[in-house]
Amino acid sequence: MSTQATNPGAFEPLPPLTGRRVRAAVVGAGAIGRGSHFPALARLAEEGETDVVAAVDIDATSVESFCAEAGIPHAYTDLEQMLREQRPDLVTICTPPTLHRAQTIAALRSGAWVWCEKPPVPTLADFDAVEDEEGPAKGREKEGQPGGPYASIVFQHRFGSGSRHVRRLLAEQAMGRPLVAHCQTTWYRDTAYYAVPWRGRWETEGGGPAMGHGIHQMDLLLDLLGPWSEVKAMAGRLVHDVETEDVSTALVRFENGAMATVVNSVLSPDEVSRIRIDCERATVELTHLYGHSNDNWRITPAPDVSGEEAAAWQDFGPDVPSSHLEQLRELVVSMRAGERPRSSGTDGRTSLELITALYKSAFTDTTVRAGEIGPGDPYYTALHGGAPGWAPVAREEVSA
Repeated sequence: MSTQATNPGAFEPLPPLTGRRVRAAVVGAGAIGRGSHFPALARLAEEGETDVVAAVDIDATSVESFCAEAGIPHAYTDLEQMLREQRPDLVTICTPPTLHRAQTIAALRSGAWVWCEKPPVPTLADFDAVEDEEGPAKGREKEGQPGGPYASIVFQHRFGSGSRHVRRLLAEQAMGRPLVAHCQTTWYRDTAYYAVPWRGRWETEGGGPAMGHGIHQMDLLLDLLGPWSEVKAMAGRLVHDVETEDVSTALVRFENGAMATVVNSVLSPDEVSRIRIDCERATVELTHLYGHSNDNWRITPAPDVSGEEAAAWQDFGPDVPSSHLEQLRELVVSMRAGERPRSSGTDGRTSLELITALYKSAFTDTTVRAGEIGPGDPYYTALHGGAPGWAPVAREEVSA
């Protein structure tokens, strides 16, 4: 699949979305593209919002079978050819993280909006390069016309009725100030999982459980509590023979004063994803694994809270589970309005910055503060930061 960025002047502007369906293309015909992105797009197609016009994958047999099974009219093995011939409004990217930067930039330069699977890109330097290619940075929108295109990250756990309800309660401080939080992604991955050559490597997987597994819960925690201010972390390889970590722990302080513990593990047979926030007047807890609905949330009021007030907190409304579909619905609304979607720009960058700071803190045994990792910092361009014992060892060094 070609990943070379196209000439930004080579594409005519796409027509406005008013009164027509969003033309979408899926890049990557693997499990995520087939099992998560396409079903969400297909559901919106049933509702008259989208048309899936093409799919792209370097494996011709895979993409052709995907298109035949899903009823997608055009199969491609070259991204740029698809962008030129089909002119999609939206490109969903479901490929390994190392391809995300080039593919996102190519799509943005064609005028398409992007919905990219997590992790968004391997480094903050890559994220900033993508953001530089978004509409306002290039002045693509004409005066009086909507903005964009923008690139959004798949952080589907932010979406749905449960997280929306709790986010509102916290923003209004209905339960008092948030004080103490716990964020837990304790999963289990065996040796067969890491037998796949690209897993457990910085270059191809982007990081260990902090980057590839716990990113969803950490992003949701940040979405609920707001900006973080500092982090102190540890990381280890306790079981698996990999480049990256297989477990990490961190202490995080937020700008609002709240303090949190964060645990990311692939060593935990009793798998769970959990967020708990203790406020002055109630504890709110989410316990699930790979997605949540209203039933996964629990609010425990303090003894002096009235029954009427506690009942109001417990009213989550109609159950809308977290899902790719719910995030995509909101993204399409943003596209039609020409507004920056959630999980993009600064809002999307904050989780990657926290993860980068977690690695830097763990590998340097220092406290890392928000905003300190930028150009010139080794962790800006590599999550391992070149740290001894963590940075990949060159092949010639191994053979020597």
